[in-house]
Amino acid sequence: MSELRTPTLELLPRYVDALKRGWTPDHIIGIAATHEQLAAIEQDAAGFIARQTNLEALGDPVTLPDGSKVARIAGRQFWIWDGDFCGRLGIRWQPGSAALPPHVLGHIGYAVVPWKRAQGHATQAVRAVLPYARAQGLPYVEITTDPDNLASQKVITANGGVLIESFVRTAAFGGTPALRFRISL
Repeated sequence: MSELRTPTLELLPRYVDALKRGWTPDHIIGIAATHEQLAAIEQDAAGFIARQTNLEALGDPVTLPDGSKVARIAGRQFWIWDGDFCGRLGIRWQPGSAALPPHVLGHIGYAVVPWKRAQGHATQAVRAVLPYARAQGLPYVEITTDPDNLASQKVITANGGVLIESFVRTAAFGGTPALRFRISL
C-alpha cells in the first residue's frame, strides 16, 4: 500500500536515486526534466524541497516545452511512497476557480518509476489527493492523458474519472492528441 508524502530532505536521496536510474518526473519534457532537477538539487537541495509546495505561485515563470514562458499557478508536489520512492503526484489550481489557464493541461499529473508500475501506486495516489483538492475548493479535477496510455486511463476511471473530451494539445505541448477526464469531488 502506498501513500502520499510531502517531499523532505530526509526522503530526497531516494528521489535522486530514481532520477539517476533514468526516471523522469515529466513525460512531456522527458530526460531534460531529469537533468534539470538533478542540477537544481545539487545547487540547492533545501530550496528544491521548499519549491515542491508553492501555494502562492511564487517564482520565475514556467518554461513550456516549446520554450515559451507563462505565469506559475498554485501547486504542490507529493511523493508516492511504499516504504521507498514510487513516483510523484502534482496538483495545481487557481485559488477561487476550478478553471485552468490554457497552458495547464490538468489539475493532477503523476509519474511512477518503471520498477514500481502496475502495482496500483498511481491509483492510490490519485485517490489520496482528492480530499486535498476538495479542501482547496475545487468541485472537480481534470486529468489529461495520451489516447494510447491505457494504464493512465485505468487509473483515472478507477477514481471516478469520466471522459469529457478528446482534444489536440497546443503547439507549446507538441500539438498531439490527448484525452481530458473529469473527476467530480
